[in-house]
Amino acid sequence: LAVLSFIRQHGLMVSQSMESIPSSSVVKKCGQRLTITCQVSYSVSSYYTAWIRQPAVKGLEWIGMKYTGASYYKDSLKNKFSIDLDSSSNTVTLNGQNVQPEDSAVYYCQSRTKTISSI
Repeated sequence: LAVLSFIRQHGLMVSQSMESIPSSSVVKKCGQRLTITCQVSYSVSSYYTAWIRQPAVKGLEWIGMKYTGASYYKDSLKNKFSIDLDSSSNTVTLNGQNVQPEDSAVYYCQSRTKTISSI
């Protein structure tokens, strides 16, 4: 059975710098579901939060972003991933289905630096 390894890191983009919180590993078998949750220090109702991943020896890949009023996904990934928000706890959850070896990556959650009103 193929086993996938996922690493969760939280990144908050503030003035062009990335603030990282220590990562944790998640291991999944092929075909299973993936859930990665980030707790953030800003209001998920006021800022977009994006999920990005970086497979080994490859560039960054944008998965999607969401706030309470709208969500956007990369076309090729919109049937694999969804993003949920919980404004009461300021958590952002990435849900994946039918994970495969090519989904092995470092996954980042990242805030947009602009508020919704100024986008």
